[in-house]
Amino acid sequence: MKTKIASLLLASAFSLAAFQAEAADKVTLQLKWVTQAQFAGYYVAKDKGFYEEEGLDVEIKPGGPDIAPAQVIAGGGADVIVDWMPSALATREKGVALVNIAQPFKSSGMMLTCLKESGVTGPENFKGKTLGVWFFGNEYPFLSWMAHLKIPTDGGPDGVTVLKQGFNVDPLLQKQAACISTMTYNEYGQVLDAGIKPEDLVTFKYEDQGVATLEDGLYVLEDKLADPAFKEKMVKFVRASMKGWKYAETNPDEAAGIVLENDTTGAQTEAHQKFMMGEVAKLTAGSNGALDEADYKRTVASLLAGGSDPVISKEPEGAWTHAVTDEALK
Repeated sequence: MKTKIASLLLASAFSLAAFQAEAADKVTLQLKWVTQAQFAGYYVAKDKGFYEEEGLDVEIKPGGPDIAPAQVIAGGGADVIVDWMPSALATREKGVALVNIAQPFKSSGMMLTCLKESGVTGPENFKGKTLGVWFFGNEYPFLSWMAHLKIPTDGGPDGVTVLKQGFNVDPLLQKQAACISTMTYNEYGQVLDAGIKPEDLVTFKYEDQGVATLEDGLYVLEDKLADPAFKEKMVKFVRASMKGWKYAETNPDEAAGIVLENDTTGAQTEAHQKFMMGEVAKLTAGSNGALDEADYKRTVASLLAGGSDPVISKEPEGAWTHAVTDEALK
């Protein structure tokens, strides 16, 4: 009899688990880059059960050098993506109607890191130099900055030569470029790890130069957002994600550990992920998840100020909404 009751209870438990799994709303998140602490909030939300508490079954898809999040979502491979606003707005203008529904990152981590020995002490010294720049949509902030400085990007003594930089710091280490693109939380640390001392470097944070643009926002397709069921799913997703981000900010070492557990490539190290999480926390600290309209306007103004070759050609309409965060952050 006891065995029969135990079997029935076990069967009931399995049925309940199956029902809950079936009942959970599936959400696919496409990251902008590989599994690392830049995306810790999402991994923490999944690991800590924050998504599950909202009735969500979230799949987190890592990015990589050959993955463009906007293309993935346009092709139906994701419900929501992490992207930088310059790339998202340029994509929207080209016909893929991305909408920013939340902005976990308040500040930009992008900067140009230069060897002091190159003679660069200020932006006025960029002329005639070779500068490393990421592409695949990451070039937009740089091109906008050069347009502000009225420095051509096609070489020559009065312009800069743009070196298409891989996602590493080799051009600086090998002295192929005077300066390279770095993130405060990633490549800058790689430069230091390579043995170059901070005093031998000159850095230019995009924030300090007044040309910072919004990074790592959450974007969905506009037509999907018109569906009330989808919008409700995104409300739950953003609420749980921001819970994950705030947990990561206050528990950076634990968050770094969770990221490492999810890195199937084995490429990440504990020391670097702890460094990254500490730096990323500085960028997310000022945000509750809702987009600050002033930051949006600053980003748009920077992108429009591209002279004869602006990143976007006109003021975007409908490119962001508070409809999701207004509900999620109640």
